[in-house]
Amino acid sequence: MIYETIVISTDLAGNPHVAPFGVRQEADLVVISPYKPSTTLNNILATSHAVMNMTDDVRVFAGALTGRQPWTLTQANKVKGYRLADCLAHTELKLIEMRDDAVRPQLMMQKIETQNHQPFSGFNRAQAAVIELAVLASRLQMLPREKIQTEMQYLQIAIDKTAGECEKQAWSWLVEKIDNFYAEQLGENQA
Repeated sequence: MIYETIVISTDLAGNPHVAPFGVRQEADLVVISPYKPSTTLNNILATSHAVMNMTDDVRVFAGALTGRQPWTLTQANKVKGYRLADCLAHTELKLIEMRDDAVRPQLMMQKIETQNHQPFSGFNRAQAAVIELAVLASRLQMLPREKIQTEMQYLQIAIDKTAGECEKQAWSWLVEKIDNFYAEQLGENQA
């Protein structure tokens, strides 16, 4: 099972990098599998730590992919790094093993500390739709345009029926990113 989270890593100078990540559990470990090359991979290999955040504010997922910053960070407790100031929970992680791979190495992370900050209010279909669109938006160069457009049309139903203002804002950011990607491709093809 894959859990959609926000992983915050830091470079050696202490600069944070916020990225959406699907993570999984393997026994008591959290497994993060970033693509090569990536800032998250470089940061975790350099510092041996990261912070996994659980949030239901889908603007964080959309903002990380679109260059917007709808979040505030605060210091982590046990590792040198940051967590989302407004999240449901966070877990501070330490790298204990890297299983190398040419495309996506597996970073085996030990849980150092977990804190719950807010109760989970329940599932919302629009939030799930935004997460799905965020995954698609992160793979625009890997997936056919028809698949992206078909999925977007289906996901739009949940947005129309169940979205609040945060979900509508996050959705619009991702749609703009996707539209701009295809407009740039069209411009390159016409040049």
